[in-house]
Amino acid sequence: MGFEAYAARSHEKMQDVLMHPDADGPRIHYYMIRGGSKKRNITIWETGTIGGEYIKTYGHYHVGGLDETYWILEGEGIALLQKRAEENGEPQADIIEEFRAVPVKAGESVYMPPGYGHLLVNTGPTWFVTADDSPVEGPDDSASMPGHADYEPVKQMRGFAYYVVEEKGAPILVPNPRYKEVRHTDFGGLSVRA
Repeated sequence: MGFEAYAARSHEKMQDVLMHPDADGPRIHYYMIRGGSKKRNITIWETGTIGGEYIKTYGHYHVGGLDETYWILEGEGIALLQKRAEENGEPQADIIEEFRAVPVKAGESVYMPPGYGHLLVNTGPTWFVTADDSPVEGPDDSASMPGHADYEPVKQMRGFAYYVVEEKGAPILVPNPRYKEVRHTDFGGLSVRA
């Protein structure tokens, strides 16, 4: 069987990483069309919130020294980047060396350096649409779960170090209590709930 370029991330799958996994949400949170190194990849997010948390991608770390750029084609959102701390050469899932929140909108781009986990969140009232240069292509790759991406540390921690939630009509960050420590932060001008 050849490479399937289309995949969708269901509410059932996203419950692994939601702040409130039992909250109702749309059947599909986001849609992915993977073109690989020649065509780029397109991701389209639904609008709204689930238990107050804005719709986001699952989040992952890249395997190896892979970097990635996202170009924002439509809408507005927030990119979350985090780098795990290392102890004895091993990355620690629950200790973050650096966390960054980067507000983005159509016409802008955001760079994901090697070693950083990342996800994007739709905080606007319209579709949030991006193109990226991640090398997802077959036949041994999957549009839904690409081989270069490690989702397990994110699943283990039920999301990133902070959730992006709506409060009084605007996005704020809420700490994920499963993380032991976040050493360095850049919240990109967003408020943080104590």
